[in-house]
Amino acid sequence: MIEDVTERAETVAEMAPGSSVTTEVLAGHESRFSGSPPLNNPPLTYLDGAEAPAYLLTNGKRGIGRGTKRKTDSPVGDRRTVILVTGRRTLCLIGKDGDDEVIEIPHEAVADVTTKSGFRAHRLALRTPRKMYHCWVHRKTDKATLNAAAEFIENHQQDSPDAIDGDDTANRVMYRGRPVAPQDTTNENGDSDQTTYYRGQPIDDDSD
Repeated sequence: MIEDVTERAETVAEMAPGSSVTTEVLAGHESRFSGSPPLNNPPLTYLDGAEAPAYLLTNGKRGIGRGTKRKTDSPVGDRRTVILVTGRRTLCLIGKDGDDEVIEIPHEAVADVTTKSGFRAHRLALRTPRKMYHCWVHRKTDKATLNAAAEFIENHQQDSPDAIDGDDTANRVMYRGRPVAPQDTTNENGDSDQTTYYRGQPIDDDSD
């Protein structure tokens, strides 16, 4: 079984457009920047049929933020977070004691994609009609890879994104009938932040 997963992981990694998708991580042997197995099960086993990742991102303890970037679902112990960007979704896998936690964000549900770079970590932020997903990314990840993953998701978006079932925390894409845009700020620690402004005033800030 282990040999079968490794062989399939090798094949899938060879198909990826960049070097971020590796056999070792897909097969669950190690994380990108750690020698420990990232999850209870190989990340490859969470993909459906012929589904294959174009990009693979990881982080250590920051996990995935839903609605806010600071209150995150984080891995436990030596586990890690693995983010697989495939042709139809962004699949976030968070290592837990028992079953790994799975967060799925279909591309057709994404209204906006942004990337943020910081001294301690990077972030891939996906906004759906109802919620913001903050996918923290290891600081050693090449920024070109992060931007390429974001562009890949953008290229698979729909003009009218669908709401995800279970997304019960609203994040507005419109404010008072007008579109709003995120602006970037950097704090004293070197972390990049994202705030939404309307007529020069911050609204619906996704920070704590």
